[in-house]
Amino acid sequence: MARELGWIDQVVEDALEPELPICDPHHHFWKHRAGGHLRNPRYLLEELAADTSSGHNVTSTVFIECRQEYRPDGPVEMRPLGETEFVRALADESAAGATGAMKAAAAIIGHVDLMLGERARAVLEAQIEAGGGRFRGIRHTASWDASDAVRNGYLDPPPGLYLDRSFRAGFSHLAPLGLTFEAWCYHPQVPDVTSLARAFPETTIVMDHLGGPLGLGPYAERREEVFRHWQGVIGDLASCPNVVIKLGGIQMDVSGFHWEDRPRPPTSAELAEVTRPWHEFALEKFGTDRAMFESNFPVDKLSCGYGVLWNSFKRIARGASAAEKARLFHDNAVRVYRIGE
Repeated sequence: MARELGWIDQVVEDALEPELPICDPHHHFWKHRAGGHLRNPRYLLEELAADTSSGHNVTSTVFIECRQEYRPDGPVEMRPLGETEFVRALADESAAGATGAMKAAAAIIGHVDLMLGERARAVLEAQIEAGGGRFRGIRHTASWDASDAVRNGYLDPPPGLYLDRSFRAGFSHLAPLGLTFEAWCYHPQVPDVTSLARAFPETTIVMDHLGGPLGLGPYAERREEVFRHWQGVIGDLASCPNVVIKLGGIQMDVSGFHWEDRPRPPTSAELAEVTRPWHEFALEKFGTDRAMFESNFPVDKLSCGYGVLWNSFKRIARGASAAEKARLFHDNAVRVYRIGE
């Protein structure tokens, strides 16, 4: 597997439609995260600024939790506040000019263990305070599969997490506090998100990474079958008006496209050709009012460069009107994450 840092630099492209404003609604920060399926041991403001300066007009970003810089002690349920405090400091640095005009982590999505049930409210309130006006919601990942070939989420979630009674008791506090929920699971679990959305229609749910279509292990030789199954569950999820979908995130290795195994990374045209059916189906079902393109960096940097990735999205959206492009690349993210409030 080509994991060396210079691999990604073999394919660099000029930005298409360079004036189009972009709010990148999904990226991470970490000080050190080596090994495993990632090739990016450090990703902080400097690295994000280098990527967002690739020619596209990235005006702001949204940080999504990734279990970084938790408090080392104190009550276990309060330890995730350390990540919010860490990102708030980076956001303040960015707002002071460290990343130029681009405002990094203009909104923060953190983590609270919703299995705390009723006790989750106090932690949610503490997270809001820790965010200093930028905290917008939480992600509690449920990515799980029975196959050992599929990597489960870092929280080691149990099957059926989103159906659990205690989880839902904690979830019930999100809407009253004005918070969104970020769902991350694999495609066989998408019906659990649909059930959650129908049980809590007042809560905005953001479905990450096109609903996590799998392409490894038992799914590796069943691409067409997976696609048909995914179409069914995504179409059902789209019937929930409180759900928004993120377009992207399928450059990860779990999707099984194996870009990372190639001698050279893909071009934007290659990415667009392979991923277009997934993006276009999601757009058909959710419409341009409930969808947003995402980078998922630096995780998707396993497969392609930042500028190349956004070029692929612009190729996929080429037939959209100017107003539709504005929503997909910027306006929907700013609205959902209340950036600028």
